[in-house]
Amino acid sequence: MIVERVVRGLDERLDGGSFLRRNLTKVFPDHWSFMLGEIALYAFALLVLTGIFLTFFFQASPEPVVYDGPYAPMRGRTVSAAYDSVLRLSFEVRAGLVMRQTHHWAALLFMAAVVAHLLRVFFTGAFRKPRELTWVLGVLLLFAGIGAGFTGYSLPDDLLSGTGLRIIYSGVLSIPVVGAWAAFLFFGGEFPAHALLSRLYVLHVLLIPLVIAGLIGAHLALVWRQTHTQFPGPGRTEDTVTGIPVWPRFALKALGLMFVTWGVAAGLGGLVQINPVWLYGPFVPYSAPSPAQPDFYAGWLEGLLRLWPNWEFHLFGRTIGTLFLPAVVVPGVITFVLALWPWIEERVSGDHAAHHFAQRPREAPVRSGIGAAGVAFFTVLMLAGSNDVLAAFLSVEVDTLNGVLTAAVVVLPIACGLVTYRICRDLRDGGGHPIARPGRARVRRTAAGAFEVEHEPGGPAR
Repeated sequence: MIVERVVRGLDERLDGGSFLRRNLTKVFPDHWSFMLGEIALYAFALLVLTGIFLTFFFQASPEPVVYDGPYAPMRGRTVSAAYDSVLRLSFEVRAGLVMRQTHHWAALLFMAAVVAHLLRVFFTGAFRKPRELTWVLGVLLLFAGIGAGFTGYSLPDDLLSGTGLRIIYSGVLSIPVVGAWAAFLFFGGEFPAHALLSRLYVLHVLLIPLVIAGLIGAHLALVWRQTHTQFPGPGRTEDTVTGIPVWPRFALKALGLMFVTWGVAAGLGGLVQINPVWLYGPFVPYSAPSPAQPDFYAGWLEGLLRLWPNWEFHLFGRTIGTLFLPAVVVPGVITFVLALWPWIEERVSGDHAAHHFAQRPREAPVRSGIGAAGVAFFTVLMLAGSNDVLAAFLSVEVDTLNGVLTAAVVVLPIACGLVTYRICRDLRDGGGHPIARPGRARVRRTAAGAFEVEHEPGGPAR
């Protein structure tokens, strides 16, 4: 085997074979849900590869140019150099549009995998001691991904991305005392500032990817050191790990998953259109597209802004604008609670012990109810972030739909939380499996000559 020869060669030359041999035989639990984090890793790798290709052709410049490319509806119009380079990348560079769309789909896949992974960790209690820091790194990775997605979404300088930037600029301005200073520092002056695109470009291609790579590296190091949690089973204890070794089974399975992930993203990039900036047109400060919606990972932030009441109040002689609470305070509180959840649950439950077993959601009804309520809350906000699109699709007034969504954002999380809690509590107290195979039926004749049907006990479905 090639790997064996490499290990043997390193052992002879560097005395490092024992280290490699020990890590190649390390055992990890084998469960499909553990692959969600790997999908995020492979999507990030694809983002880096496609992003390198895109940087060869993109120009992060707001300088005005006259478009004279092959896309006839835009020919002769004055646009920014950034927007011009995106159009040329899409219509003139060989495989440019496929790379653009693959990059965008990989970003959505990365965020979806991170969210799904965090939900799996939350509902199974895999964030409990001693894995609190791993959870915090995951939460930071989520918000770093939102930052990377937003900065990349804003680079083409089209009408849709420019409108999103104006919303963020207004949100930063709403911060009391330091808002104007922070907006000037980040945006480079009054919106739209000349230096904004170059700053977004540096953030998107350098600083945020480095942060994400560091968070992923730290996350993997902790997982490697502590291993995954595993579900209880016959012969398993809190102090042992049952699973498959890194080499060859785990490594080959991971390699196959990586190629599947890349293949799915590339297939979407080649077959499913996304972010057609030529349809939106270049950014014009006095115009906004409608209907329009952000990507799903930012939809809940947009939904907060669209549903929040028009509240404005005065405090200590200063006016607190309508955007401050939904754009700054509420997202900040959500981030704070989410990051500190392991310690919040530990304090409330009084459980300070270390845990290496994962819990099934029914074993923690309160946590599962809170998680279900949170999922419902963010889902409604995400729908609210595209209320104009939904209103056009459903042929209803936007105000009518907003009234329904405003009620739903309060009622639906409570209902989902209570129903989930009740189901999980009943499953836990009943001691049964939520999905069970029916036992085989057997007909028996009694002494009196009657016939009875007996059912052998069933087991959990696999």
